Amino acid sequence: MIIERNILRVLDSGKTVGLDTLAVEKKLRLRINGTDVLSLYCSPVMIKELVVGFIMSEGIIKGSWCTETMSIDIGQDIVVDITADGKVSTEGKATTSGCIGGITIPKEIIANSVTSTIKISPEAIRHQFGDFQNRSLSYKDTGCIHSAAISDGNSIIAFAEDIGRHNAVDKVIGASILEDFNLAESVMLLSGRLSSEIGSKCARWSIPIVASRTAPTLLSVEIAEKAGITMIGFLRGSRFNVYSHPERIS
Repeated sequence: MIIERNILRVLDSGKTVGLDTLAVEKKLRLRINGTDVLSLYCSPVMIKELVVGFIMSEGIIKGSWCTETMSIDIGQDIVVDITADGKVSTEGKATTSGCIGGITIPKEIIANSVTSTIKISPEAIRHQFGDFQNRSLSYKDTGCIHSAAISDGNSIIAFAEDIGRHNAVDKVIGASILEDFNLAESVMLLSGRLSSEIGSKCARWSIPIVASRTAPTLLSVEIAEKAGITMIGFLRGSRFNVYSHPERIS
């Protein structure tokens, strides 16, 4: 979500008043069974997908819960309330059932957790990344929005934008979960830095290929090597670097 505001532009030739486009940022308060659990700041779009992706990736709920019971109230803050059985935790793992369907995600990175034999050609990854960048309209308007997408290796299945790169990743993971798409046979496309947190999220969902226009950190590459992820960075124009498991680039 973006808005226009009047600003003062200072140039070599003098000062002018004009419009600039700004990204909207809101505080999201996550409540489980009526109790505030945590808060984060995000772009106020795809909230259901963000919450599902975040809870499932970070292991917040130990027990069963259903997305159909989730209420979302967007005002000055965004208040999301979920009814869940079992305990709430910010550590460990989450075992879920109900509408999500019995998925257990450990916090630890399991060696060789990614076993997919998916392959992609350099031409295909460049084409998909070009499509991905063309969809990033809010970044073009504001210069401060991150983007993430999930591809099936041929076309983009889920796309999201957010002020936070981790939020954008959680949104496309949440969208894929809600649509019952198999993340273990997917490609993650990103606009931002490939940090260890991003690498960990992809490892938890056994995403085999991760590609960004920017650089990875050493720890994220080590996570990718251990988990079995093909990590691609500096994907710009016709070139890119492959930092781990290059055998998937055919």
